[in-house]
Amino acid sequence: MEHSDMIQHLRAQGHRLTPQRRLIIEVLQGSDHHLSADEIAQQITLRYPTIKLDQATVYRTLNWLHGTGLVSATWLGQSHMVYADAGRHQHHHLICVQCQASIEANPQLFEPLRESLLRHYGFAARLDHLALFGLCAACQQAAGGQLFATENTEDTE
Repeated sequence: MEHSDMIQHLRAQGHRLTPQRRLIIEVLQGSDHHLSADEIAQQITLRYPTIKLDQATVYRTLNWLHGTGLVSATWLGQSHMVYADAGRHQHHHLICVQCQASIEANPQLFEPLRESLLRHYGFAARLDHLALFGLCAACQQAAGGQLFATENTEDTE
């Protein structure tokens, strides 16, 4: 969704668009990767040095945008969440717990999971931006094919 379209969409839903909210939306839409709240604030300060934006405002705005479904919030194994324009970054992450490699996975791979959850549990999952943790192929090979030391291979059902 283009910047002006997102603004119009939010206004049509009755949301107030303060200058701070507009700037945060602008930064997210102008980015081709995920950003932390601190990175968003830094980019605004670099672009507009006279504007002071406190961290609480950035976090509140990001939580609000996430609630509207227009921004994804994901934990990628770092000490903070990262955010992205949900319309531009349709993918999931496979994060290696050994080397911290991040592999982007096509969202279509998760459609059978969404359908299965709905069919078996009546649960309509919101699978808009996931991070799954495991071992990448290179780390599996380095470990001699052993996935995890604590892995239980017995069938528990």
